[in-house]
Amino acid sequence: MYDIITFGSAIRDIYLKSKKFLSLPGEKFVTGEGICLALGSKTEVEDILFFSGGGGTNTAVTFKNQGFKVAYCGMVGNDFFGNLIIEELKKLKIEAGFVRKTKIKPTNLSVFLVYPGKDRTILVYRGASDLLSKKDIPWAEIKKSRWFYLAPFSGKLALLTQELVDFAKKNKIKVAFNPGYNQLTLPQKILERILNKIDILILNREEASLLTKIPYRKEKEVFKKIDEMTKGIAIMTKGGEGAVVSDGEYLYRAASLKSKGVDGTGAGDAFGSGFVSGMIKKNDIVYAIQLAMANSSYAITKWGAKEGLLTKNQKWPKVKVIKEKCSYKGLCLQK
Repeated sequence: MYDIITFGSAIRDIYLKSKKFLSLPGEKFVTGEGICLALGSKTEVEDILFFSGGGGTNTAVTFKNQGFKVAYCGMVGNDFFGNLIIEELKKLKIEAGFVRKTKIKPTNLSVFLVYPGKDRTILVYRGASDLLSKKDIPWAEIKKSRWFYLAPFSGKLALLTQELVDFAKKNKIKVAFNPGYNQLTLPQKILERILNKIDILILNREEASLLTKIPYRKEKEVFKKIDEMTKGIAIMTKGGEGAVVSDGEYLYRAASLKSKGVDGTGAGDAFGSGFVSGMIKKNDIVYAIQLAMANSSYAITKWGAKEGLLTKNQKWPKVKVIKEKCSYKGLCLQK
């Protein structure tokens, strides 16, 4: 019996650091600023780093680090990078027997262009992970789990969300759901059915706004809408501003822990998997928030999504959590 099985992408991450990357302001860039390289020339890089990434494997490592029996179910390419990911999972003692290989597309790849002192730009290739389909799932084997963690899905993989949730409900498996854009834009009736059956919903504020069609600054209205959609615990992370959690009766607020961040990659995965780890351990929302916040704050202190994740016996600081009983009618009583 597994404590938890994770689903989602498996990616090879490559970081290229260079002072030769030029910053260029411009209205055509979504962020108002872009990285500029001379066309037709060679650009030297001072450092190159290799890691594995992807929501499916990132979260699996958190759960393994916290002492749980974990499996990852996903798809990689039948290639060098895919084999590296499988070998890493085995080395970490994460069950990799549910990982499938395909020759149709290579393993997912992300290339990070890092300019010292600036943010990074990520080039993303969505490959093999998106091809996982119903026939690739070992249904008889995955029913031997207490929890499923559904990381963001894209491509064909997004279409599996409902079947996995229905299967979990039928087999009394609890579900933590961290949807991506492709899942949040599923047909409304399908999304409502999914949300009605899950136990934990994990969103960042942009995703919460996309789901509810309410500006994320209107937190009480956002959570009122989400609580109408799901019976489960709902989480909205707010980047450097912390997080808010609702159990349908109370709102729990916590600020971010201060840490010297070098790489925000995987911070959301670290928070979500940290929260679920806390709930599995103690079934206590305050403790789960504290573990999640510590896990994500440590994760960003090192390059790569997995390198800084907390381990089971590691000491970590506990953030203050404020608990409010809310009527969603303009009255919140702070506990």
